[in-house]
Amino acid sequence: MSSSDIFIGETIGTAILILLGGGVCAAVTLKASKARNAGWLAIAFGWGFAVMTAVYISSPLSGAHLNPAVTVALAIKNNDWSDVPTYLGGQLLGALIGATLVWVAYYGQFNAHLTDREIVGGPGAQATESKAVEAQEQGAGPVLGVFSTGPEIRNVVQNLATEIIGTVVLILAVLTQGLNADGNGLGALGGLITALVVVSIGLSLGGPTGYAINPARDLGPRIVHALLPLPNKGGSDWGYAWIPVVGPLIGGAIGAGIYNVAFA
Repeated sequence: MSSSDIFIGETIGTAILILLGGGVCAAVTLKASKARNAGWLAIAFGWGFAVMTAVYISSPLSGAHLNPAVTVALAIKNNDWSDVPTYLGGQLLGALIGATLVWVAYYGQFNAHLTDREIVGGPGAQATESKAVEAQEQGAGPVLGVFSTGPEIRNVVQNLATEIIGTVVLILAVLTQGLNADGNGLGALGGLITALVVVSIGLSLGGPTGYAINPARDLGPRIVHALLPLPNKGGSDWGYAWIPVVGPLIGGAIGAGIYNVAFA
């Protein structure tokens, strides 16, 4: 794979991942969406199918890492870091593009949601005003969850541990069940297996933090949230933003270490 193939493949694949994954979050969250309040099951399966779609589209070009934690894990496994910057650059750019496309697709719903007094507080708000104000005081605006993750209980040690644990599970699945014949990315069957593992992680371990398990998936959309001209959008919660970046990277390294010791 050439550097240009890797960059293009990761950009396209990660953009599709975030478009479909962020899209299901928008569908469940925003007012005037036909899927509003569909629940956590819809989100978990939506993200799983997003992974599967993105993998099958990008795998021929880049091997479909789509996740800096996967890239780091494969670099440790193969002891080859030469293409890591290219992968990471494509993943971040793709995440920025995907999150922007979610905003375009749900433009009207974002505006309706963020001009509703019961959502954002202020004059005309009723029982939900205090909840809306509380959410903004914590640093997370009322639609931040469409773009990035956040904890239900803010405990740095627990939040970091949850992201590490979930990412270790993902990486072990990728390395033991998902790689293509060359061992440098996800294969055809591996894409389906990985998608189902992501659904499992979401259902089992996603409750505490929203299971980023992917630094690009969280950081890119959080940047887009900070930059978009959304009315009453509130904060982007930058105080928490390092956890879904550092946690998955640590989890990727630990997962690769376990694989090298136990399976290689």
